[in-house]
Amino acid sequence: MEEYRKKGYLNSEFRLFHLTDRETREVEYHYHEFDKITILIKGRVSYMIEGKSYELCPYDIVLVKHNDIHRLTVDNTQNYERIIVYISPGFINDYKTADYDLSYCFQKAEKEHSNVLRIPSLEKSSLFHSIVRLEKSFSEEGYAAELYRQVLFLEFMIHLNRAAIKNRLEFIDTDNHNSKMLPLLKYINDNLSGNLNIDTLANIFYISKYYMMRQFKQETGYTIGGYISRKRLLLAKELILSGVSGKEACFSCGYKDYSTFSRAYKGLFGESPRDTLTPL
Repeated sequence: MEEYRKKGYLNSEFRLFHLTDRETREVEYHYHEFDKITILIKGRVSYMIEGKSYELCPYDIVLVKHNDIHRLTVDNTQNYERIIVYISPGFINDYKTADYDLSYCFQKAEKEHSNVLRIPSLEKSSLFHSIVRLEKSFSEEGYAAELYRQVLFLEFMIHLNRAAIKNRLEFIDTDNHNSKMLPLLKYINDNLSGNLNIDTLANIFYISKYYMMRQFKQETGYTIGGYISRKRLLLAKELILSGVSGKEACFSCGYKDYSTFSRAYKGLFGESPRDTLTPL
């Protein structure tokens, strides 16, 4: 199985960072078990998320859902400055009511098939000004500074969702993708419990299986088999953490044999499905 590393560990419901560095680097494909928001302040950055590549502009907002496999490339011709927020699903749910849902922006981005949101007119945007306030708060260390930053982040999320609801954001559509691979990626993610062998996929999409495998690897950086295995195991862990039994999760994510599933699960997560279900 290919390696896609879990990066960033969230030991609380919410973590907020303001980072600046200057180096040329390419971060390998990886995923998080939490949702991630990145606000680019300065820099030249390319993001690849689930087969789509985005060239970012200052104050672009990147939404990466938990378990999305992604990578980024940073150029060293200028400083790379950004605000990064790690959010557990529970953090957003704590603020959900019948009247509002702060995860709406993620839902809208998924509907628009875009991970990058752009503010058309910065100076006229209340969302942009909320980002500026959040950015400035990192240089302030007064009373309850960390709590104040969390309050400003919630303000940012309110403005972000208001802008998404009122269509005051551009959901960036990128031409940097293979038009044949995106439907394939969507089909795989929508049918993880079903039959996803190479011949079946080739027949569904009327494409040579050898061409399909070669293009998938070229466009996404991983094999079809490795991608499917990783996504099935990530789905299984999510199901188990929600209270589903290990055996039920095994069959719900497309495995036919529990012992094979258990070995693959332990190989990826370093613990058995039972250990996940009943942590120490």
